[in-house]
Amino acid sequence: MPALSTVLWVAVGILFGIVLWKTGIGLIRSLTTPMPEPPPPGELRKVTVRYRCGVCGLEIKTLMAPDEDPPPPKHCLEDMDVVAPLYD
Repeated sequence: MPALSTVLWVAVGILFGIVLWKTGIGLIRSLTTPMPEPPPPGELRKVTVRYRCGVCGLEIKTLMAPDEDPPPPKHCLEDMDVVAPLYD
């Protein structure tokens, strides 16, 4: 009859193998899922555009917009200027 420690080591090994198998299958499935389709026109899209007010110097960053090239917002009653990113 096997010792209790041997049975315990075998059970822990089998449990570890099952967890490792499930994790590996989950990672492979997450890599094979297709990219989502782009949203239809009118819905918000992810963009990264920075603007600066020419009058007071306020800077803002737009993260979501209804189209790829959003119109500049107004600040100090004038349109803000697009700021080119330093590192992209």
